[in-house]
Amino acid sequence: MARRCQIMDKGVLTGNNVSHANNKTRRRFLPNLQVASLMSEALGKPVRLRLSMHGLRTIDHRGGLDAYLLGERDADLSVELRRLKREVVAARNAASA
Repeated sequence: MARRCQIMDKGVLTGNNVSHANNKTRRRFLPNLQVASLMSEALGKPVRLRLSMHGLRTIDHRGGLDAYLLGERDADLSVELRRLKREVVAARNAASA
């Protein structure tokens, strides 16, 4: 599994360790990824996602997983999140009908 946030698309960055003697060696900056189970109100079940903490705060700010998915364009979502968005839309349409 790639070290990449499914929501924000944050990934690994590279840079240098710089010593006191100004020696430079390559290093990697890893994103703060966590596996989180977020509750989907429309589906009525938790959804497991691998998110950075910035992505988790963004979802909370937008009002939850369903509100985030419905507010984003399909082009901005990954394939897995587009599938999840279709399920959420179908569940909402079935509940309203």
